[in-house]
Amino acid sequence: MPSLPYHGRSGAQSGLRLAAAIAAGVMAIAAVLLAPRPAVADTPWLNVSEDGYASFSVPAASVEASVGPVSQVVIEGNFGPSSTWAEFGLTRRGDVWSGVLGPLKPGLYSYQVTGDDTKSLKDPTNGAGVASKPHWSTFFVPGDAARLLADVPQGQGGKVETLTYRTKHQERSALVWTPPGYAAEGPMAYPVLYLRSGDGVSATDWLDLGRAKQILDNLSVQKAMEPMVVVISGGNGPGDDKDLRKAVAERYRVHRDPAHQAIAGVAEGGTQALRAALTHPGQYAYAGSFSGLLTDGGGRADAINRHVKLLRLYTGNVTDPAYNATNRLTKALDRARIAYEFDGVNPDAGANWNAWQENLIDFVPRLFRKVSDHGPSAGHGRLKGEFTPPAPGTTPTPFVTEDGFVTFETTTDFQNAEHVTVWANWAPNGSWLRVPLTRAGDRWRATVGPLDPWFYYYRLIVDRVAVKDVSNPTKVTSEPMWSTFLVNGEEARLLTDVPADKAGKVESLTYRSTVANQDRTALVWTPPGYDPDRAEPYPVFYLQHGGGQSYTDWIEMGRAAQILDHHFLDGNLVPMVVVMGNGNVSDFNKELLENIIPAARARYHVSSDPSQQALAGLSMGGGQTFGMLKAHPGQFAYVAAFSAGFGSGAGVDAEAINNGTKLLRLYVGDQTDFVHQSFMASLTTLNDLGIRYEFDGVTPGPHGWDVWQKNLIDLAPRLFKR
Repeated sequence: MPSLPYHGRSGAQSGLRLAAAIAAGVMAIAAVLLAPRPAVADTPWLNVSEDGYASFSVPAASVEASVGPVSQVVIEGNFGPSSTWAEFGLTRRGDVWSGVLGPLKPGLYSYQVTGDDTKSLKDPTNGAGVASKPHWSTFFVPGDAARLLADVPQGQGGKVETLTYRTKHQERSALVWTPPGYAAEGPMAYPVLYLRSGDGVSATDWLDLGRAKQILDNLSVQKAMEPMVVVISGGNGPGDDKDLRKAVAERYRVHRDPAHQAIAGVAEGGTQALRAALTHPGQYAYAGSFSGLLTDGGGRADAINRHVKLLRLYTGNVTDPAYNATNRLTKALDRARIAYEFDGVNPDAGANWNAWQENLIDFVPRLFRKVSDHGPSAGHGRLKGEFTPPAPGTTPTPFVTEDGFVTFETTTDFQNAEHVTVWANWAPNGSWLRVPLTRAGDRWRATVGPLDPWFYYYRLIVDRVAVKDVSNPTKVTSEPMWSTFLVNGEEARLLTDVPADKAGKVESLTYRSTVANQDRTALVWTPPGYDPDRAEPYPVFYLQHGGGQSYTDWIEMGRAAQILDHHFLDGNLVPMVVVMGNGNVSDFNKELLENIIPAARARYHVSSDPSQQALAGLSMGGGQTFGMLKAHPGQFAYVAAFSAGFGSGAGVDAEAINNGTKLLRLYVGDQTDFVHQSFMASLTTLNDLGIRYEFDGVTPGPHGWDVWQKNLIDLAPRLFKR
């Protein structure tokens, strides 16, 4: 049977494979660009592989020297769903806090190191910083999707300099980008784009986080934009427009007529751009709002439509505060008969620089020229009305929409807390990130998404203490603080419940453990139509959990019953009995052979023929599976290990294993799985011993249930078919 489509890289590609943003203050950007970089430590805290894995290694001594002793360290960055700010927890290993996150999509990432929620520091080994955020660093993951964010070859780009000017009350500064080939003197005048920042956003953020210089350089080199001067200001009120435009006209060779003036901005800067175009339509012929918050049209439609050649609106998804505002604004503009264009809803970003970079890339090529495409960007959707989660306290959480947006809400128990996050498996390929909640009265709330269809598990972290979401009735027996939820969709079909009358049964099996000297329990899945009296006994599959888990985990977290039910109904599964025992014992081989298996045979009509028996396990259970294979080759004809290494080859009877095993299939997560390296080394041991096995490449994801669910999805249909 061919592999199910879950495995990404092949074994040959699965080994570990291992940019700078401009940082400058608005008043001294030229000086900073010319000054030598400060010396940095020899060993970088961050390494980014060619395929986008970010490996962090932060010396504990450096953290303590900077902020004092801490009990936890996280990397805060724009890693979350919709590029939201999130926390990636590091693990203390000896003298280093470390962790691997990825693969990250191509683009620019910003981050800071934080201990105990509030003690932040900059990575001193990364020279790429953010002028307005002293603790932030940045790194760039190259790729085709981010090619316009990359640096152009030396000497081919434009120039950025600081323009200082006076208003009535004070001296201010702006950043000015001039295109390649611009000269201070000559016959040619250039059109001007005034690019504003928003509240809490510095002008330098357009360079450090918005990659405005790289975007403009690349568009210029590709001749995808008209040559223009771009003036970046800090989102000052419209009262300073006249002074800034005057200073630009005096310093640069620019057109002064409205037909050659454009204005755009992010957030509040976008609101200002809209107001300027709608209330003074004779000043700017082009206006763009990137997550602007204006909700009313204003102004005379005839004057606006006559003077404003382009009014284009941009918004992120429902996590963007501009989403509802844009919905109201479009209705107001429609009522007023004011012409505008809408770029559509960006499904993959909220109100952040990842979205605004795309907005700038779309907007600039439309300026001061005729274009044929006036529709939304590829992949962008329509507004579906305002997004309004249930009122606080009116519904259990999480509240999940049909398109994968999830709203979390605490009870009032944490109204005095200082820092509350939701920690869940929503990082790339199922790794874990903490998304901060914000205060909402006497509760904490956040909307996260869109999440891909799949099974998610989470817990609240309240002032560094794990807490169960008591509003969610789901439970995980071995991890009392975890809760679960499912985002429906075709990709998650095999993890969903089948109709009750078509499902197999899950029953408890109590047995006496002579190893643990106590009564213990296993869970047993029997297929639909299970017949204890049929002539031929059923094949039996013994499926083991990992360390820190128990016999309940494959049902509560692994979704084993749903996976088996669907495979059976799809005709992919040989009817079998699946026994999930308790592997937390000192002698697993004895427990399985003398306790679990005899109890299963006494209760269920299962085969004792080795050719009709299978054994698999994850992590610790995978190690136990290998131990059984070494000690009792041929006892189980079908053997599989998930995220576990084979270990030593000393004393292993390779011939007996090959003769007695019809299938030995191995699985492991990618380099975010902490056993990945040892697993890959164990393949060499198997090869040297001459043991036959199957391994079709890593399962993308960490040492977690996202990987192991996919492993079971792949394995179960392969059993008892040879």
